[in-house]
Amino acid sequence: MKNYFDLSGQVAVVTGCSTGLGVQMAKALANQGANIVCLARRQNLIDEVAANISKEFGVKAIGVACDITDSEKVAAAVDTIMKEFGRIDILINNAGTGAVAPAEQITDEQFSNELNIDLFGTFKMSREVAGKAMIPAGYGRIINIASMYGLVGNKIAPASPYHAAKGGVVNLTRALGAEWADKGITVNAICPGYFETPLTKETLDSEFFQEYAKTTIPMARYGKEGELDTAAVFLASPASTYVNGVILPVDGGYTSM
Repeated sequence: MKNYFDLSGQVAVVTGCSTGLGVQMAKALANQGANIVCLARRQNLIDEVAANISKEFGVKAIGVACDITDSEKVAAAVDTIMKEFGRIDILINNAGTGAVAPAEQITDEQFSNELNIDLFGTFKMSREVAGKAMIPAGYGRIINIASMYGLVGNKIAPASPYHAAKGGVVNLTRALGAEWADKGITVNAICPGYFETPLTKETLDSEFFQEYAKTTIPMARYGKEGELDTAAVFLASPASTYVNGVILPVDGGYTSM
């Protein structure tokens, strides 16, 4: 019997892996046997996450501190991972930020910071991992975490830099998927809708959001912990060979209307 989602012995790097969705996806891949590299800025947090993953799933997990906006630090982090494991099979570009303010009040710094982290940071990680690990190996799975806001606008919270950056991630995914397809690398994106994390829970549980959800989300609720995991596992699978350049919304149907 074939297990289409077996990731035993593979190495997965997850950025933004100190809290929230990054940790959830790292655990989902560890559950399938992948060794995990938790990558984020705060060493104490990623060390704790890595220790928990290792203990819970019996895989090797380490924390590598890195600011994905700094090209030299990205290069050094990938060198560290290659020295430790000798391979990187899966990269989940999950690190991101979100400036919320009316467009006419957004500063140059806010817009630039958003693009630097969400879009340029995603590119820097992909470039380094592909160049040093995946292209030489002739194999790789890159999964970019964009957002349903990379596909549509919104009327609940003005966030034009976030929309622009995530829209960039969506088309960067297509570009890299096309460019690296003949090198054995697939590049796909997940576009999450509203998901519960420690940062969003209070807002999502508010009466205002609950009413908003009833009219804008076909499933009339936000995403629960774990509901993004299967999309990540599917796209990370060695069997998903012909899935490339795909933009997969996981949003309860928000973008279907």
